[in-house]
Amino acid sequence: MGAPGRAAIAARTLRGDRWWLQPAATFVGLMIFVVYATVRSFVRSAYWVDSYHYLSPFYSPCLSASCAPGSSHLGVHFGTVPMWIPLAFMSLPFLLCFRLTCYYYRKAYYRSFWLSPPACAVAEPHRTYGGESRLPLIVQNAHRYFFYIAVIISGINTYDAVVSFHGSTGGFGFGLGNIIIVANVILLWLYTLSCHSCRHVTGGRLKHFSKHPVRYRVWTWVSVINTRHMMFAWITLYTLILTDLYIMLVASGTISDPRFVN
Repeated sequence: MGAPGRAAIAARTLRGDRWWLQPAATFVGLMIFVVYATVRSFVRSAYWVDSYHYLSPFYSPCLSASCAPGSSHLGVHFGTVPMWIPLAFMSLPFLLCFRLTCYYYRKAYYRSFWLSPPACAVAEPHRTYGGESRLPLIVQNAHRYFFYIAVIISGINTYDAVVSFHGSTGGFGFGLGNIIIVANVILLWLYTLSCHSCRHVTGGRLKHFSKHPVRYRVWTWVSVINTRHMMFAWITLYTLILTDLYIMLVASGTISDPRFVN
């Protein structure tokens, strides 16, 4: 606003369109997920369907004695934990950091929450900007490390999906819940692997692609889905909600899971 040579314009912006709609919609969309995920992560009820081995992604992996019997697919490694600690305490903090430091989500919350800036040609209300050179924004630089952990957690989600093919009388079973769980896992993988850090891991620092044909081929695949990273970022927020909500309804007895096999 006070830059040398700039015309003295009192208005915040001369834009006549509804520029505030996009940041407002982004704010509402993200807050819906934040509120839902926070409540469901701490409520500790209706997250496990023992008959079909459906486990909510907000409770995976469940590694403590506080978990519902049978839901600890990877074993019980901790004692009971207080209510203020989510049962998926080994994954949720890292997944939160992975999303918060994601290049797309940075853009989303910078504009919609911090208004820095809220839109093109609209001045931000902050007097100064310190960049990502000190706390808390310096943590953004650790995104690549959270990516590695997110890959491991996606692998755990995949294992949960495999375990969910369990019939009510034992053996193989297949129902609507399996379709929802598997679709969610596939989309989570697409979001994770379309990450900019993944693109750098597969093809970064290569001076001659011709000398690394396998890495080059993987890099080209990652580059294709990288262009849709924003789309996967939004889709996976709500497939997580859909998956958890469906499992909650089945676990609570509100609805029955349509079974195709057993």
